[in-house]
Amino acid sequence: MTFVDAARVLTPHGWTGPARVHLEDGRVRSVAEVDHVSTDRSIVPGFVDLQVNGIDDVDVSTADGADWDHLDQLLLAQGVTTWCPTLVTMPLHKYEQPLARIASAMARPASSRPTIAGAHLEGPFLGGAPGAHPPALIVPIDLAWLAALPGHVAVVTLGAEQPDAVAAVRLLVGDGRLVSIGHTRCSEEQFDAAVAAGARLTTHLFNGMSGVHHREPGVAAFALTEPAVCASLIADGVHVYRRVLRLAFQALGADRAVLVTDAVAWHAGNVGTIGMAMRDGAPRLPDGTLAGSAVTMQRAVQVCVEAGVHLERALVAASTNPARLLGLHDRGEVRPGARADLVALSPDLEVEQVWLAGEPV
Repeated sequence: MTFVDAARVLTPHGWTGPARVHLEDGRVRSVAEVDHVSTDRSIVPGFVDLQVNGIDDVDVSTADGADWDHLDQLLLAQGVTTWCPTLVTMPLHKYEQPLARIASAMARPASSRPTIAGAHLEGPFLGGAPGAHPPALIVPIDLAWLAALPGHVAVVTLGAEQPDAVAAVRLLVGDGRLVSIGHTRCSEEQFDAAVAAGARLTTHLFNGMSGVHHREPGVAAFALTEPAVCASLIADGVHVYRRVLRLAFQALGADRAVLVTDAVAWHAGNVGTIGMAMRDGAPRLPDGTLAGSAVTMQRAVQVCVEAGVHLERALVAASTNPARLLGLHDRGEVRPGARADLVALSPDLEVEQVWLAGEPV
């Protein structure tokens, strides 16, 4: 058994502390207030990132062998304990090999690495807001192809204006996958139909979608006002203006905001087959189009706080809410019985220590 002291601990009921967290057999056994601790750190749930295309110089579409070990270390350094390797738009026949490599990475011993919850397919069945995705590779939904997806595909982003979008959402949800609406300029009716069919997320709110206008509301407005849908946000200070980031958290409330990094292998200069380079604070195509981010999850939390978002809300968006969307009810919270995936943060919100199933790494 292990005891972890903290000045405060974020529990499902809010902050408590000073406190001692008792870890045993990979789980949180108890969280108890104590009179005094000799530390100023905070203990929070391990972060869960639904959208990681790559980090630094490793792209998940080509990652193999030791590349996955390198990704593990880069993720742990930012407090991420569960994640979804993300594949962007490519020809349908090109997905088989990277998906097989992700499956192999998932089969590695799990004791000292972040959990791979499953792959996230961001494309190729997108809509009218391709962003950095090559428009020529965005194709109509192929229901037979979706039905044949391997079981480790956990998340699929698609455009709700696709003719077979509702059928695709039903099929994917029926197979236990999370469906996100993204890269889309769909109508209100198309958005509502996808949500009614089971879509529960919108991919990187405000980016790759129609926006908010008081007479012609777009997908961003639909997402902000639909209680059945969560919205992911890239909080790097570039993709979403800080004041708008604060507005989004206010509209989404405690349970619907989800932080993602949408990180790419910016140092390698590509995401999948899409070339990009760092410029003006983010990876971009030659024409200036944003192509993912270089933010870490720990930095995303800091940016939210700088924008005026309450720290507790930002941390829940980085852990509890994405875990719930993935159906991972054993993590994302510091409570008795939960998996002991924990992060210790310094007062300035830097990662000091990470625990995976109760083991320090």
